[in-house]
Amino acid sequence: MIEAFYDGFSLVAQEPWDYLVKLDGDLSFETNYFEACLKQFANNSKLGIGGGTVCCLKNGALVTEVHNDPRFHVRGATKIYRRQCWEQIGGLLKAPGWDTVDELKANMIGWETRTFSEFQLLQHKDTGSADGAWRNWVKNGLANYVSAYHPLFMVAKCVKRAFARPYFLSAAGLAFGFLGGYFRQVPRIEDSALTRYIRAQQIRKLTLRPSIWD
Repeated sequence: MIEAFYDGFSLVAQEPWDYLVKLDGDLSFETNYFEACLKQFANNSKLGIGGGTVCCLKNGALVTEVHNDPRFHVRGATKIYRRQCWEQIGGLLKAPGWDTVDELKANMIGWETRTFSEFQLLQHKDTGSADGAWRNWVKNGLANYVSAYHPLFMVAKCVKRAFARPYFLSAAGLAFGFLGGYFRQVPRIEDSALTRYIRAQQIRKLTLRPSIWD
């Protein structure tokens, strides 16, 4: 997917642009969606990454997908990057976890990242449906490994997931993917400052102190 994104980006990279959008092909949205989103950027010069709320259709109404995402996270299906932020974070990691690493690095260097809850997009396929539930959770666990998540934070995350639907399946998949990264010696992010930042924020969350994971 990231290779496909960069194939497209290579066609416009030399053109003058202020914002770059990574958008999945299975989304529908209002005709004024981009206008509304770009107003958010215009009103906040520190906003580096933003995007709308991904929803599914239930009983004829749009319902936000339940992911319990932290406030800094913008779903990978719909991301808008301010050019200055994009250039400072060095683009996207070509590996699982790219859609978290970009935001964490942006926050580390002083940018803000935010989902616009008031702007909804309809996703026509359930998240992870292409891979199946098990493979999707394993992929997420591997992404957390690549993103240098603290092992204690992953333990807490797996425990929390064990008591949410699908019970135990998601926790087992996360653990399998995360531990598999160690056993297979999958390359991780090589930015030591970013690794320290991520883990420090996660320890703050575990010790009930303010963090970007709130």
